[in-house]
Amino acid sequence: MPTVVLAPDSFKGCLTAGAVAAAMAAGLKRAWPQVETICLAMADGGEGTLDAVLAVSGGRRGTARVHGADGREIEAPYGLVHTTSGETAVLEAAAVVGLPMAGGEPVASRTTLGLGELLRHCLDAGLRRFMIGLGGSSTNDGGAGVLAALGVRLLDAEGQPLAPTPAALAELDRVDFSGLDPRLKACTITLMTDVQNPLCGPLGATAVFGPQKGVSAAEIAIFDARLRHFANLCDAWAGRAVSERPGAGSAGGLGYALQLLGAENRSGAEVVAELADLDAALGRADWVITGEGRSDGQTLLGKVPLVVAQHARRAGVPVSLLSGALDGADLAELSSLFAGCFALPEGPMPLAEAMAEAERLLADRTEQLARLFAVNRPSSRMG
Repeated sequence: MPTVVLAPDSFKGCLTAGAVAAAMAAGLKRAWPQVETICLAMADGGEGTLDAVLAVSGGRRGTARVHGADGREIEAPYGLVHTTSGETAVLEAAAVVGLPMAGGEPVASRTTLGLGELLRHCLDAGLRRFMIGLGGSSTNDGGAGVLAALGVRLLDAEGQPLAPTPAALAELDRVDFSGLDPRLKACTITLMTDVQNPLCGPLGATAVFGPQKGVSAAEIAIFDARLRHFANLCDAWAGRAVSERPGAGSAGGLGYALQLLGAENRSGAEVVAELADLDAALGRADWVITGEGRSDGQTLLGKVPLVVAQHARRAGVPVSLLSGALDGADLAELSSLFAGCFALPEGPMPLAEAMAEAERLLADRTEQLARLFAVNRPSSRMG
């Protein structure tokens, strides 16, 4: 019987990556009762990253009381895992300042303060190593909230403190780093993201990602100008143009603020692949199945399926894509990477129904893929 690696991302708002892999495994076993499956929960820094890292690394979960994107208190999760470098805290921006934590507040009033508070909570617990997933934020404050939580003061022309929000940045005159938490100098921070955009400009955080969060077309230039002014002041303190670095525009500028503090920007999917020991699993595999909630042109910019496909290709293992939906406009390019690209729906189906039936659909589709795979790759192991 074959050995199959199941390495999907989560289906956003529907199933965790672990649940997706489990449903795929159930379908495989219908076709091949004796199949060996290796289930690896994957993520790229966005929603589900904390769950995926804990699934592949073990560790434990903690919570802390912090402020969500709309300023209300929430119980925010974080993880503690053992790596080769020692105990590491895993933070996920989407779980602290994601869209569900935005309430009814407009983007101009949202803040990343809570993520900074969570980081400070971990510092108080003695932690000095961090992995922070930056996808899925609802914020566009340039990371001003994180900096404020860690001791940086935003001041107006009269020296009065400002709230760390895009709206308040309109009055910004000075950024005072003198109170920055000194413990950060001893920290190692790895940022997990698939975004390479700078902070400002036509490829920056606001222009590219702002509309997804609620920034109107008329507001883009205004928000971008405020971030540029904020960045000019912060870059002067840093002595280098951190705002122009790849990834500075991730998570509405969270990548910028954390890189100011010395963080290293890395591919989130590659970090999880290392933690999951994906290459070792591929060394035993006959086939790989990956997937995500929706596959389109964004998949090709560093999302989980792309990274899994690249690793599988290097290992000489065929890899298929099974996602909740496929964008037909990008199907030709996606098909060049995978041994077949497949979507879940059986026919016309409302999104709510497809999400409710996702586990069943995943199992059914995977079963049929396995039967097709066996026919096209006959061997003694495909019984």
